[in-house]
Amino acid sequence: MSNQQSSYVSALETVQKLKAKYGNTWSEINPEHAARMYTQNRFKTGLDIAKYTAAIMREDMAAYDADNSKYTQSLGAWHGFVAQQTMIAVKKHHKTTKRRYIYLSGWMVAALRSEFGPLPDQSMHEKTSVPKLIAEIYDFLKQADATELNDLFRRKAAGEDVQDLIDNFETHVVPIIADIDAGFGNEEATYLLTKKMIEAGACAIQIENQVSDAKQCGHQDGKVTVPHEDFIAKLNAIRLAFLELGVEDGIIVARTDSEGASLTQKLPVSLEPGDLPSQYLDFVDAEEVTLDEVNENDVLLKRKGKLVRPVRLPNGLYSFRAGTNIDRVVLDCVTALQHGADLLWIETPTPDVEAIAAMVNRIKEQVPNAKLVYNNSPSFNWTLNFRKQAYKRWEAAGKDLSAYDENDLMNAKYDDSELAIEADQKIRTFQADSSRVSGIFHHLITLPTYHTTALHMNDLSAGYFGEEGMLAYVGGVQRQEIRKGVACVKHQRMAGSDLGDDHKEFFAGDKALKAGGAKNTSNQFEVAH
Repeated sequence: MSNQQSSYVSALETVQKLKAKYGNTWSEINPEHAARMYTQNRFKTGLDIAKYTAAIMREDMAAYDADNSKYTQSLGAWHGFVAQQTMIAVKKHHKTTKRRYIYLSGWMVAALRSEFGPLPDQSMHEKTSVPKLIAEIYDFLKQADATELNDLFRRKAAGEDVQDLIDNFETHVVPIIADIDAGFGNEEATYLLTKKMIEAGACAIQIENQVSDAKQCGHQDGKVTVPHEDFIAKLNAIRLAFLELGVEDGIIVARTDSEGASLTQKLPVSLEPGDLPSQYLDFVDAEEVTLDEVNENDVLLKRKGKLVRPVRLPNGLYSFRAGTNIDRVVLDCVTALQHGADLLWIETPTPDVEAIAAMVNRIKEQVPNAKLVYNNSPSFNWTLNFRKQAYKRWEAAGKDLSAYDENDLMNAKYDDSELAIEADQKIRTFQADSSRVSGIFHHLITLPTYHTTALHMNDLSAGYFGEEGMLAYVGGVQRQEIRKGVACVKHQRMAGSDLGDDHKEFFAGDKALKAGGAKNTSNQFEVAH
């Protein structure tokens, strides 16, 4: 007996016993209706979701360790509806949600969900907006469950044999990897916000090692990292939040921005040679000085028996030595994994499989099962990057490049060229290739639906407000929805109208005032089961 069937049967039996216990006062409560509603709401709390999805991620991580072709994927969502439609489409096209997650991007929360209006990715948005979005996403995913199951129960009531589909129903509820930025404050602030995120349903918290009040987008300049002990304190805060709430399998994704960061705000205190603070301080750019050259209130260090003065900017920040970024990435990642992190996130300047592998292989020398969450970022110009990579391969192989201008490879005239086709093939296999050789367990696109919304509104607006008029919507949107079987073409059903009608009947019987009926224009659409 499956979980769904046992839940249905258990709920049916429970309500039957309660009816017997409470007698006539429960006479109008139909046990089948109650069992149906119970089955349509498998997850009662966000903590139920966090525990369930954490176990899924742990299983997926173990599967990847055994077979690196079993990587996982997600798309970023800035609204519950976006996440819902993503998972509905995944189930429709791929028949399962296995190894597919949702990513919650701090960038999109800042840009699209802040009460201040659109903001840059600098942790200026309300911290409470993050757990609110997690809860919203799971509300929509649970509604997708309820809507699909309600359709199945309707079909069953009409005499169809769909019991197997009910018994083996796969939920739309999947893991969310949730971006907490740099923790929105000190380690106590990180702990408090983490609890809210877990209570909303998050099983995986992604935190970066930037200074919280100087946080920048990982693909922009001006990033300032913190010493290891500061970051470790926040890793501890997140782990203890998971344990306090009983989510023992909770996942911590430790993100280092050291590859592109060149600044630090703080010089940690080294207690003995070679300790973490000492290693961090060794990366700081400094110039050898004598006491005669030192200015009043200068900060000085002793390095290899010599007196040095750290290079300090007018804003008080310190610079790292040029060329130390990869060494800092490796140390940051190894240290995070040795202090409770489960997965790593490394921001890179380009999506280059070999460059990622070079870093990860150094990390694996110390932590063999190190795994990455990788941002397949829209901040990369994928077309240009991969055409450049193809150009360099051809150049190294001595192939004829006379038909190509290396400085104009983005030109549409190359779209059908041999070089562009090769580049596109490498883009297509990038996730599989990098998971195989670069240790990437999870691939995500942070901002896909930000861009798809902009693109689709661009195209619709161009036609609708132009000569195409209503045909722009009908031909470009509605007709495509009908022919592709997109569930929300019947938007009333998707918003819960059919589900609500059935509930009204449960509550009020024949007296229920229902929206469905002969005059409902949604009847003009037929969605195949």
